[in-house]
Amino acid sequence: MMKMNKWTLGLAAVGLVTIPFTMQAEEKMSQMQTALSSTTISGYVNTSAQWQIGKANGYNPPGYAFNTASKQDGFNMNVVNLTIEKPLDAADSWAAGYKIETLYGPDAVGWNSSFNGAGNSDFGIKQAYVALRAPVGNGLDFKIGTFDTIIGYESFNAGSNPNYTRSWGYTFEPTQHTGLLASYQFCKEIGIAGGVANTANAGINNRSFLTSNKSETDKTYMGAITLTAPDSFGSLAGSTLYGGVVNGFNNGVAGSNMQDGMLWFYGGLTLNTPVKGLKTGLAYDHISNSRSAEGNIGQNYTFNSAGLYVSFQATEKLSFHARGEYVWSNLPHYLAWNTGTAVARNMLALTATVQYDLWANVLSRLEVRWDRDLTGDYYHAFNDADQNAIMVAANIIYKF
Repeated sequence: MMKMNKWTLGLAAVGLVTIPFTMQAEEKMSQMQTALSSTTISGYVNTSAQWQIGKANGYNPPGYAFNTASKQDGFNMNVVNLTIEKPLDAADSWAAGYKIETLYGPDAVGWNSSFNGAGNSDFGIKQAYVALRAPVGNGLDFKIGTFDTIIGYESFNAGSNPNYTRSWGYTFEPTQHTGLLASYQFCKEIGIAGGVANTANAGINNRSFLTSNKSETDKTYMGAITLTAPDSFGSLAGSTLYGGVVNGFNNGVAGSNMQDGMLWFYGGLTLNTPVKGLKTGLAYDHISNSRSAEGNIGQNYTFNSAGLYVSFQATEKLSFHARGEYVWSNLPHYLAWNTGTAVARNMLALTATVQYDLWANVLSRLEVRWDRDLTGDYYHAFNDADQNAIMVAANIIYKF
């Protein structure tokens, strides 16, 4: 490629010389190649087959995230994820980048739709933000746009979780926020994050004051801290203790059970063990609301979930994962979501997963899950007024 010195470029800038078109095209191509050289494209295709044992009609299965009635007793294409990202350069104190993470398919329906957009599309924006770094101390990083919530043991991306199905804790946590998030790593062992967003619930460009009697200054605030065990901890090295809070207002949709002032508190522990391949985890979620919006008369709702995770990597390809979860709340005994699913006031959920990665880039697993309504009333929430719900699922995910 032809080169030009700074003197020639300076003359061209003031119009004294003309740069040939071919040279301009080469320069533009060079800039594009430089911009794209650090850009990555990744994603996955998530599929499954589910069997709700003994219930052919799929009526009111347990209402944990993405367990819709339409997924029961058949094959499913759950979601396709496509991510384009330019991560921050670790060596650049004024680094800039971006991330665009999009979703396609049934699990994207209603997922983080914009305030003025339709919520029934098979397309969703999971994250879309500009990433910036300022040379403050070790480097202060920012995300501006729509980004994932900062709390929770599990994530939307099922392949990043130890189990295929989501926990009840994940189901009631916030998912995304539109706003500004800052993070700072004091050292390898200590990191913090804090931010402000439009609303506590998802929705691009949502505003809490548009459909309820709130001030335009009402926003959602969040903060988190991560503590990582140093190398001196021996077999416990790399274990992490995480705490986070999200407090603010939803977008105020009238009639919602959890619509007004919201508080989420999350505490999580991932613990390495002296046993090779064995990891454990603990997660606690607390959610409450203020119930002060107009048109809603009733008690404050609270929800608590405690989860235990155990994972064992038996071989390079074979691993076993188990999750136990107990839920207690003061919700009405029985709530039916719009998806035709249900949740009880007190619940127990046990999940066992076997994963064997036979093909390259493919995650394949078989899972059995048991949910039990512990409320004790004569009428139970799941299926046809059942106390128990048992589901068997196969999950195949291709990652690229």
